[in-house]
Amino acid sequence: MSADTVEQLLLCALSELTERFVTRSQPVPAGLLEALDGDSRRGARELARRIRGRQERNRSEGQRLRHLLRFEVELWEQGLTHVAGVDEAGMAPLAGPVVAAAAVLPKGYRLKGLDDSKKILDAEKREELAVAIKRDAVAWAVGRAEVEEIDRINIYHAGLLAMRRAVEGLGLKPDFVLVDARKIPECPAPQRGIIKGDTLSMSIAAASVIAKTTRDRLMAELDAQYPGYGLAAHKGYPTPQHVQALKEKGVLPIHRRSFAPVREALGLPGPEAAAAPSSMQVELFPAMPSVKTKEP
Repeated sequence: MSADTVEQLLLCALSELTERFVTRSQPVPAGLLEALDGDSRRGARELARRIRGRQERNRSEGQRLRHLLRFEVELWEQGLTHVAGVDEAGMAPLAGPVVAAAAVLPKGYRLKGLDDSKKILDAEKREELAVAIKRDAVAWAVGRAEVEEIDRINIYHAGLLAMRRAVEGLGLKPDFVLVDARKIPECPAPQRGIIKGDTLSMSIAAASVIAKTTRDRLMAELDAQYPGYGLAAHKGYPTPQHVQALKEKGVLPIHRRSFAPVREALGLPGPEAAAAPSSMQVELFPAMPSVKTKEP
């Protein structure tokens, strides 16, 4: 920004000042707000109000991001540099794999707008954040568990398997792993499961954004391969449109046959009639807790 004096700035059009200090969030010179407050133009006084509002939002966002880093800061202060956040996407859908991501962020990293992917409703904004995270991260990776694995070892354990694959794909061994709500079997590093971790940890939130955007792109590709089911719109979740398509068009190879609506469309008994855990499940995940399904 040029070192304009307050007097010079007051000679500029209000639209230019709005572009500089509201749209582009440039630093506000000392005395400018007070000068705008005393300006006879109503638009100038309104501009001062908007600048103060933007400053307050920036302060609130800074506080939110500092709060999101509290788990990471605690670990960094212990000398644990490479802290990986891990989360998954796609536990509840009727179709497609479950996708997990792991992300190791630089110490002190802050990304404006980063939050749990479920809270970021704008798909374009999620993609922008995913690009920034991948660009800035020390390391990131994606892991997935396919439909056949979901049906064989159940969705809870398949989610854990995808998470483990994501951590193993980082290309480095993390010093510590923060996980959304669970513990990863055979995790290559110490870990901590944090309830609602995607809303409480910057690293887990970053992983949730990568997992969500990766899976959404995959479902859009599957929509082109299997038109008529609306996969790009509902991403495989059990919406009325999806359930109706199952009834009218039948079950696809990418549908999870262990899920009740798919079994119903196939004329199979409900999941409560399924046998005890398979030998594959016992081998991969010994002594795990009872099965729980994470809310979508």
